[in-house]
Amino acid sequence: MSAMTADAQNCIDNKTKPPGSLGLLEAMAVQLATVQDTLQPQLDPARIIVFGADHGVAAAGVSAFPAEVTAQMMSNFAAGGAAVCVLAANAGASLEVIDVGVMADLGELAGVLDCKVRPGTRNLLEEAAMSHEELDKALQVGREAVVRAASEGQRCLGLGEMGIGNTTSAAILVGLMCGCDAQSATGRGTGVEGEQYSRKQAVVAEVMQRLVAISDDPLECLREAGGLEVAALVGAMLEAPAHRMPIVVDGFIVTAAALIACRMKPSVRHVLFFAHQSAEAGHELALKQLQAEPMLQLGMRLGEGSAAALALPILRGAAAILRDMASFADAGVSSGE
Repeated sequence: MSAMTADAQNCIDNKTKPPGSLGLLEAMAVQLATVQDTLQPQLDPARIIVFGADHGVAAAGVSAFPAEVTAQMMSNFAAGGAAVCVLAANAGASLEVIDVGVMADLGELAGVLDCKVRPGTRNLLEEAAMSHEELDKALQVGREAVVRAASEGQRCLGLGEMGIGNTTSAAILVGLMCGCDAQSATGRGTGVEGEQYSRKQAVVAEVMQRLVAISDDPLECLREAGGLEVAALVGAMLEAPAHRMPIVVDGFIVTAAALIACRMKPSVRHVLFFAHQSAEAGHELALKQLQAEPMLQLGMRLGEGSAAALALPILRGAAAILRDMASFADAGVSSGE
């Protein structure tokens, strides 16, 4: 335990309340103090970053929506019409949308940052999703997003994603990192049912079987079965500790990226705060693997950073408790000791 962690725990224990009565808020307050190395943690200004990319595996029929929906949703983000746009604004956070690998040309789309590595990954069912060079570039997109945010004075980031087919990619990564079977890791994503759901599970099982021998190499698993946006998420998480930047993890896809990032660099874990447990199969397994306690459980499975935006005010509350709540000594209240 660091000196700051001990000081923060002592501080929170001496607020005017029974010990532990604010539950997870107390643990988050101590974690925030540790990340930012201060007993006066601040989350504002805050930003939600959405990385978007397409997946070659969508051609295998694993999604209820066609691949062109990725580009359409990126346009919706730019126009301010998506859930994350509304929720980020409601939470008082700015929104940055980054094209890491959307198949369509979004170069003329105002409000979307063009960092395209390539137009979508290859079909991971047939070959590695990315080359080594492409993976490195996608990781760098994520790193640069955090560097840019820090240079612009952002104090907290929520991470989200958009990419038709990415729940298949995430299920494979979760299965490999958690050592579970394909059925446990594979959810319904955009709402697949019946034979299509069975097909998705079969794809996840086949790729997991192919890659199980390299499951102790998280970076190679990411290259083989990840998405360009998933790699960018990993890069962002790897960069965050250097800037003392708290990261609010959105849902299943971002949690899959967290598994990879924490396996690569265990110190990443202390900057991560988990927004929710989604309705997606495998998310609970991934959260348990990360020893993470999510803030919310609302049956959501949208992605985009929607839950990260919803969770941001809760995290602000944790910071405020540590900063502003009176201690027993300050208030002249008996601590009962």
